[in-house]
Amino acid sequence: MKILLRIGAVFVIAVIVFFAAGVVYIISETDQVVVTQFGKPIGDPIAKAGLHFKLPFVQKAHYFDKRLLEWDGDPNQIPTRDKKYIWVDTTARWSIVDALKFLESVGSERGAHARLDDVINSATRDVITSHLLVEAIRDSNRILEDRQDDDLVVALAEEALENITVGRHELEQDILIRSKELVPQYGIELVDVKIKRINYVENVRQKVYERMISERKRAAEMYRSEGRGKSAEVEGKMEKELKLITSAAYKEAQGLRGKADAEAITVYAEAYGKDPKFYSFMKTLETYKDTIDSNTTIVLTTNGDYFKYIKNLD
Repeated sequence: MKILLRIGAVFVIAVIVFFAAGVVYIISETDQVVVTQFGKPIGDPIAKAGLHFKLPFVQKAHYFDKRLLEWDGDPNQIPTRDKKYIWVDTTARWSIVDALKFLESVGSERGAHARLDDVINSATRDVITSHLLVEAIRDSNRILEDRQDDDLVVALAEEALENITVGRHELEQDILIRSKELVPQYGIELVDVKIKRINYVENVRQKVYERMISERKRAAEMYRSEGRGKSAEVEGKMEKELKLITSAAYKEAQGLRGKADAEAITVYAEAYGKDPKFYSFMKTLETYKDTIDSNTTIVLTTNGDYFKYIKNLD
């Protein structure tokens, strides 16, 4: 039992010594290693995870990440083709595809970031200076993407706003293509480049805001104009229909009124035929009722027909 304990202790001490001396090194799933001897690389990069061995003291293991890495550049002031100065802030994702070339050319991620600063910033400047400001900030000629089924709204928006032939996405792809041509010499693969933020310099910002407001006002005015036209069309149609309805109702009312007058005349004629004196008396009373009240003063001769029933009351 004691012998086994001693053997175990010796084994543990040997492992500790090997690790301390650098004989054994471990590669994780996310790493790759280049081994150098007296500062010069030997062999191919090692990407297999697990325990590996090297000569102590004379050989050194250099670890590099196999995952996607992020590059975040500093904002740069760049003029557009229409002479508008803007601040452009870009970001990118990249990976180390050739660890040996990466070690020999840039040495570390910090060195890679310095190279990417030069490459991506240069490509960004070339692309931005070759395009208009509006192409760097917009991807579409439409201001209402959720109204694509409304042909009228789309037509008005495209007419009111300045049209673009390429947009921000195409500019990002152009920057990526230009940058990808230069980075393989560093053992790097550039996956994508994005314009993270665009801001205007102070002396341009107010002019840009005024232009944006003017564009939106033009679009809004076109919407209002079209709305007024539609409103006038609806009101005209409504007025026409109202006149047709009123005309038909007036025609029907006149017909009913004429029929009623005819019936009334017939009734009056029958009544007059049966008893002319009574009819005359009733019509005279109706005349009194319609023409005389407490505030009315009438001066009549006693021989008038209007007075004949009054003077016979006694």
